[in-house]
Amino acid sequence: MKILLFVMIFILLGGFFIISENNLALKERQNFHSFVDLYLNWIGNIYENSVSLTGNIIKMKWLPGE
Repeated sequence: MKILLFVMIFILLGGFFIISENNLALKERQNFHSFVDLYLNWIGNIYENSVSLTGNIIKMKWLPGE
């Protein structure tokens, strides 16, 4: 439950940072579309970085050598 709450807060804060950094007023249709594009791009980057990080962790040698 705590992990889900953390993920939800992380996603909301990310959205708020995107809005504030790009000075988007979401009442306007063009700004809303810009927000959606930026937000989905950000989520995609998080996914790609997670996949890359997981792949690098799997490739590491975790057992002691003989």
